[in-house]
Amino acid sequence: MANTYLSRTQGTGNRKTWTYSVWLKRSILGTNQNWGITQEDAANNNAMPCGFNSSDKIDWYDYNAPSVSGQLITNRVFRDTSAWYHIVLAVDTTNATADDRMKIYVNGVQETSFATRVNPSLNYDFNINVNTKLLSLGAYYTSSPSSYFDGSMSHIHFIDGTAYDATAFGEYDANGVWTIKTSPSVTYGTNGFFILKDGNSVTDQSGNSNNFTVGGGTLTNTEDNPSNVFPTFGNGNI
Repeated sequence: MANTYLSRTQGTGNRKTWTYSVWLKRSILGTNQNWGITQEDAANNNAMPCGFNSSDKIDWYDYNAPSVSGQLITNRVFRDTSAWYHIVLAVDTTNATADDRMKIYVNGVQETSFATRVNPSLNYDFNINVNTKLLSLGAYYTSSPSSYFDGSMSHIHFIDGTAYDATAFGEYDANGVWTIKTSPSVTYGTNGFFILKDGNSVTDQSGNSNNFTVGGGTLTNTEDNPSNVFPTFGNGNI
């Protein structure tokens, strides 16, 4: 059972506009597994988990007690344990078009078919970039970690203040295969970070020094990677 996750204490940042990009490969299907960023606010029972649900669909929502303020659950399922997925979450609640405030891209293509869609209100503040709250990766963390991701993760970017689409982090090769940009040209903002680029290091490569620590489990490096040799973390991966 996976039991590895990363964490850091976050500072104040942009809660309306941001991007999260990750390359991942699944090991176990049919369970709730969080691979997104979750910020602890146990006292107020608020959180923003994102991962695969027990039906193997992407389920991303922001809970602001007592209700969900934004949510996307895909109709599409993700059950290929042999492939790397590149997933981008892009948020801009300043956008006047409600359907454009939360976006999901998978391998360069924007998801548009959802079993559940709850659009956040205009200028809504997501539960991210909340000062002094614990930020976690690879698990759903409120008062304690749960719903660990079981698989491999690589090249994790968080952008504070800009909503990028998938082309900022990947591109199609001559054969039409979606491939990774190892050093994307992006503006990270104050709380932005880039980890798991070289080896299994959790040292931030964005220049911001927003480093992570291993909150539990063991961080490992594997030969399996999205392109060439890239770092992973997991249960025997994460």
